[in-house]
Amino acid sequence: MTAPIFAEETSPEAFRHPLVRDFLGVNGHFTFKPELYRPVCGLVRNYHNLSWDVKAPGDPITLPDCVNRVNWETNVYGPWKKAGFETDICAMFGEFGSGKKGFEALWEGREAWAEEYGFALARYFGPYKGRSLCTSIEIDNEPGNEFPDSLYQTLFTRMAHGIRRGDPRIKIVTCAVRSGVADKYVKSLEETFSSAEIKPLFDVINLHLYAQKPQRPGQSPWDRSYPEDPNIDYLRELDAAIAWRNRETPGKEIWVTEFGYDSCTDAAMKKRSGWFEKLNWRGVTDLQQAQYLVRSILCFSERDVNRAYLYFYDDNDSASVHGASGLTRHFQPKPSYWAVKHLYETLGDYRFQRVVKKTGGALCVYEFVSGSDPDSFVWVAWSPTNENRETEVTLTDLPAPVLSLESMPLAKGRAPQVLYTKTSPNAIKLQVTESPVYIRLRK
Repeated sequence: MTAPIFAEETSPEAFRHPLVRDFLGVNGHFTFKPELYRPVCGLVRNYHNLSWDVKAPGDPITLPDCVNRVNWETNVYGPWKKAGFETDICAMFGEFGSGKKGFEALWEGREAWAEEYGFALARYFGPYKGRSLCTSIEIDNEPGNEFPDSLYQTLFTRMAHGIRRGDPRIKIVTCAVRSGVADKYVKSLEETFSSAEIKPLFDVINLHLYAQKPQRPGQSPWDRSYPEDPNIDYLRELDAAIAWRNRETPGKEIWVTEFGYDSCTDAAMKKRSGWFEKLNWRGVTDLQQAQYLVRSILCFSERDVNRAYLYFYDDNDSASVHGASGLTRHFQPKPSYWAVKHLYETLGDYRFQRVVKKTGGALCVYEFVSGSDPDSFVWVAWSPTNENRETEVTLTDLPAPVLSLESMPLAKGRAPQVLYTKTSPNAIKLQVTESPVYIRLRK
């Protein structure tokens, strides 16, 4: 027997789903091209390495200038803000969290410096003095169980206090976490963030979710499945974190700051090497990447999630984990770029309102309502499968007359129109596939 693939009834009634324009983001880095990705979303997350700022913990902090000669304001966050993005800074310990010296030796006696570093980040990049180059700061990325909990808790506490002093309006975000046992990449909510001292220090619980298939002998451990697959923990892990939040820290936000799928060309697949070749690693197709990203966004939007950031912005067509997960390939849009752009344009001013119909392995229909016009709706319908399934369905009890039906596009230009038959004043018949259909309605 498999567990349900959809959200459990754990959501507080007071939760107000955000508008999609305030919900959807993308992971960026130094080569991020804000003008290219602004049509896709309004949020961006940056991997900000401490080792870019200083050579070692304890060194003078000279923000916005770095020891590697980058000026964060001029070269990165300033242009992103100018393009209209809201930035989340992920302050990564990076090489300061590993190495021959060991974690404790590297940070010994420098705990107070961590607080001053948090202060400097918040004071310079936050709303203080009107810069507003960032609105949130994550305290490390994926320290996982290899980084000692006690040390991480000390550094988290000191940096959080520094951020609060620097600018209390900045949201403090945990590292990547999960409810349950920690692993190489994520900390445990129960083990690391459940103490009475730490709970008040963070505003956001941070999840990295990837739709990993269960590993079998001789099979790649990095293969991914479709988001609604009942045999994976993708959505169940999200539901578990939400349930923990509801019990332990009600009112805190939930962000999915990484989720994604790798899709590379056939030519790249022929060049697999190392373990990717030995274990026959396979990414998804360009079509599946587009479908699974859009459907992941829809599944997240149903839940008590405040933000979701796509991983990644661009790739170099590398046949490896995270090596082909971009919305663009060599900065040329992939089908996923156009699919996510269309979702953002169509639903940007709308928020999730209710599940109209949901049958595992058959049909999903979600309703979104305009944030400024309560008479304007969009229904999104799709088949939650991975079998190239096409099903004829009849949708009844439509809340308003149909204006248009569009399928998720895979290329530049107008989205494909979907044919339908009106079977009664408030019902239509149409073909539903694994590519979501957007049904515009207005009273």
